[in-house]
Amino acid sequence: MNKDDKTFEEVIRERTATRKFKSTQVPKEKLNQILEAGRLAPTAKNLQPQKILVVSSTMGLEKIDKVTPCRFNAPTVLVVCSDKNIAWKNKDYSSYEIDASIVATHMMLESTNVGVDNIWVLMFDKDQLKKEFNLSDSLEPVCLIPLGFKALDYLGNPQHSIRKSINELVEYI
Repeated sequence: MNKDDKTFEEVIRERTATRKFKSTQVPKEKLNQILEAGRLAPTAKNLQPQKILVVSSTMGLEKIDKVTPCRFNAPTVLVVCSDKNIAWKNKDYSSYEIDASIVATHMMLESTNVGVDNIWVLMFDKDQLKKEFNLSDSLEPVCLIPLGFKALDYLGNPQHSIRKSINELVEYI
């Protein structure tokens, strides 16, 4: 257990959307831990259709900035994709989006665990992103996860602690 590691309870309570990052790069060791959490995430029938693009070069980040206003100065962005040709499917359904969402959630929680701030971004132009990164037709970007360390003057997400009561969300039958 690293000095930054937290209990699972701490991780799920502390994880929040960071909307202002320092330019400090995420250490490779921490980035690898985050990516490993995504590799270990469950997917339908264990088909593992995910493909993660790790964008941290100046050129790559410029491409990200073309497709979203929501990088928030993060020095690294994970582009979480899923291959629709690999994902489990039947005639009416494909698991590609849920598989990628589970992978993204695992990486966000591990990111918080190792002291790296993050945010889930859905506001991006998927078609433009596919063009910018020359993605195949079957590879579908599901979300972006900017990673880094929150800026010293970032005050946090004011809505982070606002939650419905458990009675509003859960029904025992």
